[in-house]
Amino acid sequence: MAVRPGAAMQDFAGVAIVAAVEVPYRRHPPPGTTTAGLLAAALTDALGAAGLDANEVDGLGVASFTLPPDHAIDFAWRAGLRVRWCMDDCHGGASGVNLLQHAARAIQSGDAEIVVLVSGDHFEAADFTALVENYNATTRAFLRPLRTGGPNPLFAMLTQRQMAATGLTRDDYAALCIAQRDWAVRNPRAVYREALTRDAYFAAPMVAEPLCRLDCVPVVSGANALVLAPATHRCARAAPVAIRALRASYNFDQQHGDGLVTGLASIRDALWRDARLSPQQMDIVSVYDDYPAMIVAQLADLGFADGESGDGLRSLIHDRIAPRELAVNPSGGQLSVGQAGAAGGMHGLVEAVAQLRGEAGERQVEGARFAVVSGYGMVQYRYGMCANAVVLERGEGPWRR
Repeated sequence: MAVRPGAAMQDFAGVAIVAAVEVPYRRHPPPGTTTAGLLAAALTDALGAAGLDANEVDGLGVASFTLPPDHAIDFAWRAGLRVRWCMDDCHGGASGVNLLQHAARAIQSGDAEIVVLVSGDHFEAADFTALVENYNATTRAFLRPLRTGGPNPLFAMLTQRQMAATGLTRDDYAALCIAQRDWAVRNPRAVYREALTRDAYFAAPMVAEPLCRLDCVPVVSGANALVLAPATHRCARAAPVAIRALRASYNFDQQHGDGLVTGLASIRDALWRDARLSPQQMDIVSVYDDYPAMIVAQLADLGFADGESGDGLRSLIHDRIAPRELAVNPSGGQLSVGQAGAAGGMHGLVEAVAQLRGEAGERQVEGARFAVVSGYGMVQYRYGMCANAVVLERGEGPWRR
């Protein structure tokens, strides 16, 4: 795919990710849990991991569905932060990479030096119902009256379309879910850590044909945080992570496509060109995994397989992902760890940074140097409007190429 005219090479040199944390996700959090409390815990943990004090923070980015009526500036005030750069994000599954892009630019331009990005949500039953019924004006006006029950039926239809186009079957999606659960068994923070078998997958209740319960991301409460700083800052001396390339695409098809191709396809060539790397050189792959079909679509759009070839996709799943030869969502992904609302857009980033810093424990991928993380989300009628991806590098390499 040709790079679009005007798509100049992007450079994020001089910026380091110096900490990445996850407040444990919980399916049933204790009484008194609040979104603000989860975000505050993530902020505290992140600053502790980076060896920084709150008074050193001068940039803050927040992504949350349930923090309103408060915003990033309200959270900053409650946390005792005085900042020069402040950003709210509403891009759902693409929020983590989106915040990362703007925070890195803020540091490069001198608008901030130490930036903390936090994302997360706590859902009561009524909160989640209100979210899926009022996700945007289109959902409220055209989908809510149909009582579709949220995204599951929409992605069930997209999965049916993907199966018809590629020849993939439920066996292939089962292999993806099982592979990610194999990683989750090694992740003490995963909500679901019991090994998953093929029999258990096919015994799971059907939600919306062809999706069973194990194909649908479980809703949890939790939060994540990243800390960014100049590569020359004292906190960047220990295991920093560099941004090698980052690209984003919004409304790339204006909802006129078939949903089987995401905006990642339109930025893929520029992403790998900027990174001066290829998919084959990635040690870690974190793709937004609310449904198995979206794992397949993003891997294809990033260039890991031909999206139109069922044989190529099937080989990728069974020959590389299932045996963990290719580390796709080595945290276990949201399908096993859970989706804490907007935190889902940062979860893959936190895992990739942990892997590159050698902090992933039993699931550590030996010698991990490069990672690609994609974001996808904000469903309009039926497809995601937002897609972005970042290539990260373990920090002992040169900051400037």
